[in-house]
Amino acid sequence: MKFYALASLAALCAATTANDAMAVTVSRENAGKLPDGAVVEAVTLKAANGVSARILAYGATLQSLIAPDAKGRKADIALGYDDLDSYVNHPNYFGATIGRFANRIANGRFTLDGKTYQLPQNDHGQTLHGGGRGFDKVLWKVESVTSGPVAKLVLTHTSPDGDSGYPGTLKARVTYSLDEKGNLGILFEAESDKPTIVNMTNHALFNMAGEGSSGGAMDNRLTIPAGAYTPVSATLIPTGELRKVAGGAFDFRKARRLNDALRDGHDDQIVAGRGYDHNFALDKGVTPTPQLAARLVDPASGRTLEVLSTEPGLQFYSGNFLDGTLIGKHGHLYRMGDGIALEPQKFPDAPNHSNFISARVDPGKPYRHAMIYRLTISH
Repeated sequence: MKFYALASLAALCAATTANDAMAVTVSRENAGKLPDGAVVEAVTLKAANGVSARILAYGATLQSLIAPDAKGRKADIALGYDDLDSYVNHPNYFGATIGRFANRIANGRFTLDGKTYQLPQNDHGQTLHGGGRGFDKVLWKVESVTSGPVAKLVLTHTSPDGDSGYPGTLKARVTYSLDEKGNLGILFEAESDKPTIVNMTNHALFNMAGEGSSGGAMDNRLTIPAGAYTPVSATLIPTGELRKVAGGAFDFRKARRLNDALRDGHDDQIVAGRGYDHNFALDKGVTPTPQLAARLVDPASGRTLEVLSTEPGLQFYSGNFLDGTLIGKHGHLYRMGDGIALEPQKFPDAPNHSNFISARVDPGKPYRHAMIYRLTISH
């Protein structure tokens, strides 16, 4: 199997110069076992500036992302669980790699070259995040781990032809990379032996004030450089319309407090999503290198996250279905608004909308999505 060369991965993150580059350290440990006895490894990438990422091989999951504030105080900004068993027994996509197809597909069906494929309908009659046993629920193989100015973890997984109804044997690879500037790169690659659809992303939920903070994430300020979004039906499937954001609850072209319009019952789309659960059509479109898709800032601490991506869409989800029944890290009960997802991707239900950018992948034409979580401090 031939993937894009990884030698250019450093270019996905802000480059360090030869004079100031310092090695990012790597540590590996046993995170536990799955019910079938398979051992799950955890790999931590840690930079000298205080940024670190812990990744589980199960689900190729970003379990934690540590970031310092303006005074050097560190906090885990990613929601999730402390232990492997919770990821297995109470799956909620926290930090997981999503695939084969991220987001929703209407009625779990799509047609490719005249043939209709039926997927598991795991979300009120729709397919959500791959359906069935998605990429978040499989043990990925740790292919390689390297330290250096840019430390890397490479994980691979092969999804057989017909897996959850998708055509083609899909060989997928996820590469996490961390540099000394605080840039966590995630590179998704996949290759199929038959025409198929692919849409991969990471489903981390963030709170820049720190996971479990008493006020949740609702005082965070969000910017999304998108002049339009895709409205949804009552079942959260895009209608096919591209609606302008100007002046309304979905206008994040300038930074605004997350809580400003979250409970605006006058907006039919806020009502449909029980908050925000919508795809934004980024002004940048598809780009050869990662460009800004979102910026999230906690004014009190100064912690700032920029999400960069090569993909044309960004799903903003305000944690609407967190209802206090999940016990997360440090015993925290997660509630609506405790964290938000900012997921770069193709548009939801793209295979069923000819006006959306295609999610089709053909043999000899690999899928590639490069994204970055860039951590900085705003003063």
